[in-house]
Amino acid sequence: MKGTEIAMIEEIFNQMATEFQPGSLSKPLSYYFSIDEIKKTVFLDPQSCQVEEGKATESADCVCKTSAVFFGRIWNDGYRPGIKDFLSGAIKSNNPEALKSFLGAFGKDS
Repeated sequence: MKGTEIAMIEEIFNQMATEFQPGSLSKPLSYYFSIDEIKKTVFLDPQSCQVEEGKATESADCVCKTSAVFFGRIWNDGYRPGIKDFLSGAIKSNNPEALKSFLGAFGKDS
């Protein structure tokens, strides 16, 4: 992974707390992201967003594994993964529906 891609992903996660939209979720959810070599855990509840380095929970509600380039397309360009993306392995998740809730919590609805 290139330094610019690492910096882009780090910046996205650094901005999450300020971009979070309180009231967008009805219950707490936890997300574990493995984006190339970057590992982050994001805890969301109806009023707040907390990002932690690494795997901060043993049982995240949603696990997502993808590349920095693909995550950047989703976050910055509004791309929404479809069944082909999941089947090809471009993105992997145990809970694709929770990923929609995650994006919605930051005003990035499809």
